[in-house]
Parts: sequence; C-alpha cells; structure tokens
Amino acid sequence: MTFTPLPESASPKNGPRYAWSVPHFRIEGPSGNPADPEIWCYAGRFSYLPGETVDIHVHTTADVYDITIVRDGATPIKVWSREGLKGKAHPTPVNAYEVGCGWPVAVSYAIPEDCASGFYLVIVSMEMGGRRYEREGFFVVRGTDRADRPRHVLVLSTSTMMAYNDWGGANHYRGLGDDPYTEIPSPVLSTQRPVARGMLRLPVGAPRASSPHTPKLGEVPRHESYEWAHTYGYSRHAADAFWATYERNFAVWAEKHGYALDYLTQHDLHEDPDCLAPYACAVFVGHDEYWTWEMRDTVDAFAKAGGNVARFGGNFIWQVRLEDDGKRQVCYRLQEADPRGEEMPTRTTTAWDAPCVGRPGALTMGLTGTAGCYNRYGTAAPRSSGGFTVYRPNHWIFENTDLNYGDVFGAAPICVAAFEMDGVDYTFRHGLPYPTHEDGAPETLEILAMAPAVAGEIDKWNGAVPLGAPVYETIGFLHAAFGDQLPERFKGECYGSGMVATFQQGEGEVFNGGSTEWVNGLIHRDPFTEQITHNVLRRLGRLGEDS
Repeated sequence: MTFTPLPESASPKNGPRYAWSVPHFRIEGPSGNPADPEIWCYAGRFSYLPGETVDIHVHTTADVYDITIVRDGATPIKVWSREGLKGKAHPTPVNAYEVGCGWPVAVSYAIPEDCASGFYLVIVSMEMGGRRYEREGFFVVRGTDRADRPRHVLVLSTSTMMAYNDWGGANHYRGLGDDPYTEIPSPVLSTQRPVARGMLRLPVGAPRASSPHTPKLGEVPRHESYEWAHTYGYSRHAADAFWATYERNFAVWAEKHGYALDYLTQHDLHEDPDCLAPYACAVFVGHDEYWTWEMRDTVDAFAKAGGNVARFGGNFIWQVRLEDDGKRQVCYRLQEADPRGEEMPTRTTTAWDAPCVGRPGALTMGLTGTAGCYNRYGTAAPRSSGGFTVYRPNHWIFENTDLNYGDVFGAAPICVAAFEMDGVDYTFRHGLPYPTHEDGAPETLEILAMAPAVAGEIDKWNGAVPLGAPVYETIGFLHAAFGDQLPERFKGECYGSGMVATFQQGEGEVFNGGSTEWVNGLIHRDPFTEQITHNVLRRLGRLGEDS
C-alpha cells in the first residue's frame, strides 16, 4: 500500500467532525441512579480448566436477578442456572475501563471435571417496570489431556475484543477528553469489566461491518452496522470484534460439519507457551488485530515444531502488552507516547511493522494489515467485487472448487473480502502476484488470491457524511511511526490489497485467508468459500500424517 504525505488540513485537529464518534452512541456504564434498570456481569478470568471455579461479578439495580450459563454453539446448551438471587448495585470507578469495576464476587460456578471445552455465556437478567432486561458475560473452558482430544483448537481474539470494548466509557480508539468528537483513546484497558453490548450476543440478521449493498451512481455509501447499533442501543463496536460477529459463526459452521473444536483465548497463548502443543492445527477467525510479543512467540514456536495454523481472519497490526497478571492491556500506538518506549523499544506498543519493533507482522501470519486494509466498508471501495480473485487455481486450497484463474469467489452480496484485510508488498510477473519481501514477508509465501483495498475512507462530502475509518488516521500514524524512514511502498496513492496466502513456517504450514469477513462465506453457504475452508481444515488438521 502507498500513501500521500499528510496535509495539515487532513489532521483530526483541523478536519471536519464526520466520524461515527461518541455523540452517536450511548456508552454503557452505571448511571448512579437506582431507578435506572441496570444489570451487568463479568467473570474474573477469560478462561478456565475443568474443575476450576468461575467467580462472577454482578452489578444490578434490581432487588433480585437470575443467572444462566450456556455453552454456546450450533445448539446452545444450558448447563447451570439460579433464580431469585439478591441484587446489589456497587460503586464503580469513573475510569472503570482502565482500572476495572472492583465489584465483589456475586456468584461462583464450579466447572465440572467432565465439562466440554467451549465458549460459555453468562446471562444475567432482571425485571423492572414490567420489562425484562438481560446482559451477558463469558468465559472459556479449555480442553484437557484426553484420548479423544480434537485436532483443531479455536483461539478466541480476546486482545482485539479488549481493544474495542468500550464498556465504562473508553477503549483503544476513543472515549477520553472533553470534546466527544475528538477521539482520544485510553492506552490502558482492564479485563475486570463487562463486555460491550453486542460483542457476545447479536440477533439474527444484525448488520455487519462489511456492506453487501452496491451503491448506485451518486448514492452515498452507508455504515449500516453503526446505524443499527445507534438505533437499537448496542455498542458502536458490536460488529467490529469478537464472538457474536466472528468466532461464533465459524464455530456453528464447524460443528454442523462434524469438526470437533477445543477452545483457547489469546490470553492463554500469552500465559502458557505450550497450550497449542497438543493440537495439529490452531485456528484464528475474524478480527485478531492485537497481539502481545508472547502470543506471537507461542504461535511461531508451535508452527516451527510442526503445528499448522489456519487463519480465517484479517487486520494483523498492533503489538500490545499485558500487565498486572494479565488484567490490564496496554497500547499507546506510538513509541514516543509509550512511557516504556525508550526503555524497551522492541516491546513498545505500536504497529509490528514500525522500525523500532524489528518484528514484521508478516513473519508470523504471512500477511499484515499495513498492506491492506479496507474494502466494502462505508466509502472504502464500496463498489468492489467484495470477493477474492483467484490467481493460482492449481494450489491445494482450491481442490474440488472448480475455480479457474481470474474467477472471483465470495463476491457481493456475500462479501468474503471485506471490512479489514491483510496483504504484503507485491509485484506481478507474467500475470501472477509475487511478494517483494521488502516488508518481511516469508520467503516461501505464495499469494493465491487477491482483492483491492484502501487505507481508509476519503471525505467527498465536506463532513456531511459520517465515516468509520477516515484515511487521515492511517496516513498520520504511518508518518508518525516511520518518520524519515517511511518505506517507498507507503509513498503515493492510498492503495493496497487483501490476499489469501500460504507459507511454510519451520515444519508447519500456515494458511491465511486475509479477511475479517471470511465467515460471510460460511454464513451464506458460498460453495467456494466452504470448500476452501474444508480443504484447509482437513489438510492442516492431520496430526502426524503426511499432508
């Protein structure tokens, strides 16, 4: 992707107030008024082993409330419930997004020793004024060492969920400052708070960040997911990250097709370097934008030792740190803003591709978000095909798909190649794309399919149309992160490409679908996307067999 210099008029300080910012949405958090209907919860940790106890923290203005725990998936299963529990509202720090809520433990749940690995919803409900209110938390139960352990493990994107979770007033994107139109992020976020409404549960048919509608001549592209969230009281980021939009759709499809899955979180990768070792294939789905150094170490070591990686996701960009025993996530985005940036430059919380880090994102996943990124997202390439164009049809991922050179799969209205995508710097020779390797792309990387992408949305309406990702944000960050070391590939127009690719990582093999919206093809039963997904899971899920 290449970028023009950043003009002063394009900065957030001087630009028009057109983003989908705080004034458009109600940010969740206690009001302090006992007459307001409020109920929220969170578990003390993101993941547990069978036999451990989950401590659940609850705040409610109701006198009594109910709680239900459900293993979510193709067929949700209620595993535990209690009714008529005594409710209590608790003081909550105004900066709970940063320091945590500090609510006491309300309920403890002992996980059975034979509990199935999975994603568990904690649903709390109350009645007030003749209406019933529900909110939800979650925890993950990890797999145990057993003879029938699945070959695939689904790793949930908890760090990206953390970055987008605006419960309590702020996230890594916005929420601070006196002017609600000036989007000032919180660099420190706490795990000890509820998850914003919509990230864990969404009604069927809720709009996604990708747009299936192709605008007609003169028609203004829209952000339907933001409009919907504003109308129905969901978080602005409901469609941006985590379970309800991404991993759940993959898990439901996989279960229906007979794939057994164990579950982990990104935080498990950080805390337990051996957590992937028992599996043949680690699966990542949707939006996994934020990673710690240790998380990458775990994936790299797994692949180099012969494990395989299947990534049906996109937007691999940021390094974060975990502090306070994993209860706080830190991301300052720029080295000079990070108080530990000079002390530990390689661990500073900026983009992986920044010179100070020295560990390009493409080394782990083959592709990186700085070479994408947006497609079929508001005004960003709104009339593109929305699908991937095939360039190497003889590759094993395309077996039994009947796809030919130049064919497109997953096009609009399905939109497999949409929202945020990953790629690498590339060139064409004899009609085929090849990585230049100037950005750290692995030597064995093969680009199999491509879709156009842009750095962000350009304002053509002088501030009259809300934008989700103004292009000045990306341009400004790159100029700040690279300074006078701005690579040639970032000079010029704001264009890039999303890609589907594979490469060898040591003894292991890595597939990268390069798009947050890969699951659209599974939701809509696109036969090409489904067959490719089968090919990847079957090949990479072979444990100790020839591939």
